[in-house]
Amino acid sequence: MRLFNLAAGAVICATFGLAADVQTVDEIIAKVNGDIVSKNELERTAKEMLAEMRAQNMTGPRLETEFSAREKDILRNKIDQLLLVQRGKELNIDVTSELNKYLADLQRRSTIADPEKFREYIHQQTGMSWEDFQSEARNSITTRRVISEEVSRNVSVSAAEVQAYYDAHKADFVREEKVYLQEILVSTDGKDAAGIAAAEKKAKDLSSRASRGERFAELARDNSDSTTAQQGGDLGSYKKGELRKDLEDAVWNLPKGAVTPPLRISSGFLVMKVTQHTKEGQAELADVQPQIEEILYEPKLEPKVRDYLTGLRKTAFLEIKDGYVDSGACPGCDTRWQDVAVLRPETITKREVSQRIRHKRLLFLIPVPGTQETVTGKSSSR
Repeated sequence: MRLFNLAAGAVICATFGLAADVQTVDEIIAKVNGDIVSKNELERTAKEMLAEMRAQNMTGPRLETEFSAREKDILRNKIDQLLLVQRGKELNIDVTSELNKYLADLQRRSTIADPEKFREYIHQQTGMSWEDFQSEARNSITTRRVISEEVSRNVSVSAAEVQAYYDAHKADFVREEKVYLQEILVSTDGKDAAGIAAAEKKAKDLSSRASRGERFAELARDNSDSTTAQQGGDLGSYKKGELRKDLEDAVWNLPKGAVTPPLRISSGFLVMKVTQHTKEGQAELADVQPQIEEILYEPKLEPKVRDYLTGLRKTAFLEIKDGYVDSGACPGCDTRWQDVAVLRPETITKREVSQRIRHKRLLFLIPVPGTQETVTGKSSSR
């Protein structure tokens, strides 16, 4: 079931008239315990996904193929998130401190001190209200915490597995000599002599702070005038001869973790840190162990997470409208859209009847989670 006409290149949000006196603002697609997934949510997510793929320069058949592959999991992912957030509440997981730290860090990186202007900036960047953005961020942090506490801690990679992988893939760990760098640029563009002197003083101070152990990425993020600031000043890696000669001479023989004094370049003063320096030849196991552990960890974790989510589905009250498919459905679970009015009392328990009636009322007037929209609908009972 496709949510989009990809050829049209746009998402069309339709307005459905369910009755002469009832207008549907949105349509409920799935009910997950006490929460819902709406059609607008699915369409908005798919639209954002399509925009991200185009931003990655995907076009033509490749775009359509990749979009189709990802689109089928949109409903699954929404249900996954709701189940994980609900589980987080059951476990009394409080992510307030992490959320506040994340938002403060985001504001610091934006360099917008005024709270109202920062909220408007978030709206411009995401198209979301401040309340919706906070809710999405909270949910995202909660899902990671639940997976970490309930799944990840039970997944491990042994030293024997790391050794076996290294022995079988030694050719993958033959390296060229490279230096890995971060930068902080203090610009002098458009500055007079006093401004240049102030820039040099600032660069010296930053170099000194970084040398004393302050986090270089944070110093770069908060002070650098380079386009790499938001990436913590990351410059990637360079082989011999790829850097400008004076910069290469300044960093090539420095040990890992060393920071340069300010280097004068045409646009200002440059401070660089050597984050890694790989020598030519076969890498030692100790040097690549974290990389191998990551390679082995992800394939182990993914099926465990899916098994965990399948288990949550088995105990959930989950209903999905005809025409929509949960690609993560648990085998044998009945998620057909039910109508309490046509069920015989003896087919369900009193508790189930009460629960279903409660969810049925959600069809009349319910705020869509994470938005200011209201969902309305009609009952099939007369």
